[in-house]
Amino acid sequence: MSAFTVSIIPTSNDTILKFETNKFITKHQSFEYNNIDEANDSPLAQQLFYLPFVKKVYISSNFVAIERYNIIGWNQVQDEVAEQITNYLNEGKPVINEELQNKKIAVTVYAESTPNPSVLKFVANKKLVTSSFEFTSIDTAKSSELATKLFNFPFVKSIFIDENFISITKFDITEWDDITFELREFIRAYIETGKELVNPEAKIAKEKSAEILDIKYESYDDTSKEIINILEEYVKPAVASDGGNIQFESYNSETKVVKVILQGACSGCPSSTYTLKSGIENMLKEMMKGKINSVEAING
Repeated sequence: MSAFTVSIIPTSNDTILKFETNKFITKHQSFEYNNIDEANDSPLAQQLFYLPFVKKVYISSNFVAIERYNIIGWNQVQDEVAEQITNYLNEGKPVINEELQNKKIAVTVYAESTPNPSVLKFVANKKLVTSSFEFTSIDTAKSSELATKLFNFPFVKSIFIDENFISITKFDITEWDDITFELREFIRAYIETGKELVNPEAKIAKEKSAEILDIKYESYDDTSKEIINILEEYVKPAVASDGGNIQFESYNSETKVVKVILQGACSGCPSSTYTLKSGIENMLKEMMKGKINSVEAING
């Protein structure tokens, strides 16, 4: 079993810091504690409150957020706090008491249309995964029990799982009106069990850990990093709302061509070419004058 790793993530509030874990630490539940007395059901939170600068502790699916008092700056203590959380988790100690962890989760899932008529987006009220995953066949879905079971429906062509939604691409043998309710209830019931949607020990999950992604990001040249940051800030939220995802693949400094990967509802969408050219390409050309000639999708 792989060890827990913790990444330090700044927030818009300089008194609050997120300590993001590479695996889920609660069963899609969130807990907030204002003092050590409120933290009776969380041994981890209680331990953190012994640090004199800790004002508030918030524990969610895959991170611990801590608000500090102004008696000290995060730059002085953040590494020690990250190490303390990492050691605690790797010792196998409980984050939340067992009774709360095993409490049945109230889950709601609703279906939402996308610009791609072959794709429907199923949105949950819980965080599902810490990274996005795409499965194009049952053979590629071995790391996900949910995806494997969904492929047993004969009309399921591909599956894309992101932070709080699942996009399903169907074959043309049936209409959404005939299968939406069945899929929605199946997904809701699975999430309600509290099981992981993707096995955190699987290779595909480990490759998308914050630590590995940070190493990959640092390996890129400055122009590629700038492209990635623009895609993350301006493009990804828009395509996620449509049930899809965009990933940076490469940048050629000689041809000035950017290549991206389209996933979920964006892959094979009739409007994806228009979006790529009139939206993403124009944005990058405008924001990175002289550095971009064109944007190409290597799929979709």
